[in-house]
Amino acid sequence: MKGTALDKVMRKALAQNPNLLRTLLGLSFTLIFMLSYAVYGATVSPSYYLYETDATTTVHAQDEPVRIYQEELNQTTWTWSIPADGTNLTWVNLTATELSNGAEVKLSNGAGLYSHRSLGVVGADGFSCRESCQKNTTHAVLAEDGGEISVLALTSTDPARRSNGTVYAKNPGAALDKAQDAIEYEHSPSLIRIEIVENGNRSTAPAMTITTVNEAFDSIKPFTIDAATEFLWALAAVVGCFSMVLVPSFTVYFAANAKEKRDAIKIADAEREVNEAIDGEKTS
Repeated sequence: MKGTALDKVMRKALAQNPNLLRTLLGLSFTLIFMLSYAVYGATVSPSYYLYETDATTTVHAQDEPVRIYQEELNQTTWTWSIPADGTNLTWVNLTATELSNGAEVKLSNGAGLYSHRSLGVVGADGFSCRESCQKNTTHAVLAEDGGEISVLALTSTDPARRSNGTVYAKNPGAALDKAQDAIEYEHSPSLIRIEIVENGNRSTAPAMTITTVNEAFDSIKPFTIDAATEFLWALAAVVGCFSMVLVPSFTVYFAANAKEKRDAIKIADAEREVNEAIDGEKTS
């Protein structure tokens, strides 16, 4: 590193401050202590709280559907009306089986529902309901090959309303209020209407299952972690960061110090040789 800009800067700094090494070490340990204490304080005094919800899943009883045959279209329409509970309603899931080819399944709600063909599909990488789901009063799916069709829908794309969550607050009371505000919701009107339209004059209705999920507030607790383990990880991270900065500087320092010692030895040897030559001339 001899002759580099960093070498020159380090030499100049050392010339101006002989105790630079002591200063760097003191500053490093002070910063490490302060940052480690800050991480430890945030660990033992968290401001995040975890709340849990109590989910109630209801499989609704099926009444006999209303059958409507439209002779001019040669279509048979089957309709069901399901009175769901709108309090903290989150999911509305429909499964229809024993469908004929070309049957159309419709899930309707006056307040609107969010749905997408990838919602609930295992392995749908990159899918986000908040970005892709559409809110409509009616969602329709065509049974191209007959068989079974599922329509999954949400009353909201906000994940805070379902399946537990996290809130940030200064104290447990404020955290409780935030959690309850995030969950409490009334979906109105809550009546769910299902229509299945089949081609031809059908006499046997397809099988249909409608499931709803209501999630109420259950409990809340501070977010806690293993303080000792997290403190050691934080301390290791801080030490590693400072090492990346200090190791090159100390390397330059020790290299420059060693070079100065070698130069001092060479100068001393040269001076000794000159003095010996002068003494030899005087003697002769």
